[in-house]
Amino acid sequence: MNLPAIDIQIKTLPESPGVYQYFDAKDTVIYVGKAKNLKKRVNSYFTKHHLNNRTRMLVKNILKVEHIVVATEMDALLLENNLIKKYQPKYNVMLKDDKSYPWICVKKEPFPRVFPTRKVIKDGSEYFGPYTSMKTVRTLLDLIKGIYPLRTCNYDLHPDKIASGKYKLCLEYHLGNCLGPCVGNIALSVYEENIQAIRSIIKGNFKESLQQFKVQMEVHAQDLEFEEAQKIKDKIDVLENYQAKSTIVNPKISDVDVFTILSDESYGYVNFLQIFYGSIIRSHTLEIKKRMEETDTELLRLAAIEIRQRFHSQSKIIYSSHKLDFGEGIQIVLPKIGDKRKLVELSLRNAKYFRMERFKQMKIVDPDRHEKRLIGQMKTDLRLSAEPIHIECFDNSNIQGSNPVAACVVFKNGKPSKKDYRHFKIKTVEGPDDFASMEEVVFRRYRRLLEEDEPLPQLIVIDGGKGQLSSALKSLDILGLRGKTAIIGIAKRLEELYFPEDPIPLYLDKKSETLKIIQQLRNEAHRFGITLHRNRRSKGALDSELDHIPGIGPKAKELLLKKFKSLKRMKTASKEDLIEVLGARKGTVLFDNLNSPPAS
Repeated sequence: MNLPAIDIQIKTLPESPGVYQYFDAKDTVIYVGKAKNLKKRVNSYFTKHHLNNRTRMLVKNILKVEHIVVATEMDALLLENNLIKKYQPKYNVMLKDDKSYPWICVKKEPFPRVFPTRKVIKDGSEYFGPYTSMKTVRTLLDLIKGIYPLRTCNYDLHPDKIASGKYKLCLEYHLGNCLGPCVGNIALSVYEENIQAIRSIIKGNFKESLQQFKVQMEVHAQDLEFEEAQKIKDKIDVLENYQAKSTIVNPKISDVDVFTILSDESYGYVNFLQIFYGSIIRSHTLEIKKRMEETDTELLRLAAIEIRQRFHSQSKIIYSSHKLDFGEGIQIVLPKIGDKRKLVELSLRNAKYFRMERFKQMKIVDPDRHEKRLIGQMKTDLRLSAEPIHIECFDNSNIQGSNPVAACVVFKNGKPSKKDYRHFKIKTVEGPDDFASMEEVVFRRYRRLLEEDEPLPQLIVIDGGKGQLSSALKSLDILGLRGKTAIIGIAKRLEELYFPEDPIPLYLDKKSETLKIIQQLRNEAHRFGITLHRNRRSKGALDSELDHIPGIGPKAKELLLKKFKSLKRMKTASKEDLIEVLGARKGTVLFDNLNSPPAS
């Protein structure tokens, strides 16, 4: 028997670490993955039953497999990341970040300049960064220039040109912003010492500069040069103030990366903190578009590789919220207590706030887009033929069969439309029969919409499992609406969703926005229904208790219910409160009757 070409490719794959690429009929790379064991990993795609629809679509479109063997899993991670960036495959997660980040450049030249730039040129200069905002860069440079005056001109300060007297002192010198290296006012060795101190400050190490300044300040003070000593003290104050603001944990924690992730059904948000000497010198959050069934650990590992490459991190220690594997030489720590744990929690807060800001920005810039995204997600998750712009949800409320009522709440464009809410008093059902009650209210609701030629919802949600859903379907069948509008049931126990003629329920991720909207519908229907039920129950109890009291008629009962809401509150009210509602005569009679001892 001749095997398909792809089966032959799978059977001949090596059992080694590597990267695999899937191609479609157009010879386009549609997925890139890495594996400890190429043969086992690739074979699992074609032998397992995949619940996720996108994974099934991926497997269906694979026509060819190619692989690259590497020495270690760490090499596979790096290669996978590079190939994803190169090909941007349809079914891989998308790392959304196309910014040009700023750097601090220490120019390779005599008497180096220190300045911000967005271009990294391979000319031997030193580049520190990248930083996530130009504001951070300018704050750091303002600090540095306030302590170490630096030249800003682009003169060629070769010793021969300085010696020839080619240059003259400029305004920056007279303002105190430059020490005048162009005319030989500062030796190159002294200037280089300042540059070395600047390198330490950029890396977050203030200790050496502070010690050096304190020694200088003491020397000036001993020589009675108090003005110079005060200038040095001002620099010490600036450095210590900056350090106090930036140090958030134990200064002994140094050269550490922190990675955490927060995710929902569509995106992952990975936060990165870089720590030197207890100071956060960099914070960055990366948004990842999910494509299939990626776990948080998989997303975090992929993003961490990308971020470490982008920011040129060489840290050997990583604090994280998940157990990652970066191969030998890198230690992964999952802190439980103390300053290390505080850093992980801070990183998680950053990811959370980033996600909140993204949603706020989307609502401000394009509120319709946010609503369309939610509705589109619901259509996909619930396998609907139309977007559920108009949704209605039904809930029954009764206690031991008394005063049975039902509620219908309406959401339009993902938001409550309270003017369209409806209450129903159960008319044809006796006793606590949820199934028959649901059948009645669904029939009454949609018979009326049909009679009044009102639009039908794209989705009906029934609070209950298969029994309540079946009852609602009976009414839709009678009205000829089966198939014209989608209908589902939500059971309370495990929040499973039931579909007509499908015995297997759907379980959405607990973080799913679709599930949250359905839960909001269900909870709103329950709240709205229970309000009417309580009012009817209170009124019924009130009627029966007050019927034998002389002078308390329907009008008086209505006033009492409006004021006290329940018989229990009425019994605890003072005589003055009752008189205020009913007047002196009736209020006194009512108070005496409610507070008289029961007949023996």
